[in-house]
Amino acid sequence: MNKNLIELLKEEKIFPVLRGKDAKLVKDRALALIEGGIKILEINVESTEIFDVINELSQEADICAGGIITSLQAKTAIESGAKVLSSPIFQMNVVKISKDRQVPYIAGTSTANEAYSAWKARIPLVKIYPITAMGGAMYIEDLLRPMPFLKVMPTGNVKLSEVKDYINAGAFAVGVGRDFYEGYSFAEITSRAKNLILELKG
Repeated sequence: MNKNLIELLKEEKIFPVLRGKDAKLVKDRALALIEGGIKILEINVESTEIFDVINELSQEADICAGGIITSLQAKTAIESGAKVLSSPIFQMNVVKISKDRQVPYIAGTSTANEAYSAWKARIPLVKIYPITAMGGAMYIEDLLRPMPFLKVMPTGNVKLSEVKDYINAGAFAVGVGRDFYEGYSFAEITSRAKNLILELKG
C-alpha cells in the first residue's frame, strides 16, 4: 500500500465506510465526515452514480472505492479518482490491477489462513470482515498473537464506542460503517467524527 496512505491510516486510526445507492446522500454524509476532520474514507460502489461521487470528492479527501470485486469495477474506480481499492473478499484479479496501476488494495479476509494468504500476496493492510460475527476485539488479539506482523483493519458492524478496544487489541486501523451516520443529521455526523478523532488522539 502507498506509504503515505498507510501512514495516514496509522495516524488517523479510523476509516469510515459509507454505503448506499442514493448518491447525493452518500456524498453529503461524506462531506459531513470530511468537515469533522476525516482525511481518508471508503465509499462502497453500490450504483454507477457512486463513481461520480468518488470523482467529485477526490479533491476533498483520499477516497477508497469499496465493494470492488470485478476488474471492470476496479478500473472504473481508479479512473474516477479512487486512491485505494477495497473488497469484502481477497481477489487476485484486483491484486493484479492494483499492482499494475500502483493503487493500493485492501483485501477482505475472515480467517487466519485468508489473512496470511493476503499478506503473502504483499497486501500490507488486511481487512478482517465481518469482525463482530468473528468475535470482535478478542478475535483480533487471537489473530495477531501468532502473526504480529499482520496489519489488520477490523470492519463489519463496529460501533464508535468499540474503536478504542480494537486499537488496544492491536488493530492498525478500524473501519466503522452505519454507526457513524445512520439516523444522524449531517451536523451530528460531523460532531461524531470530531469527538472520535479527539478521543483517539487523547
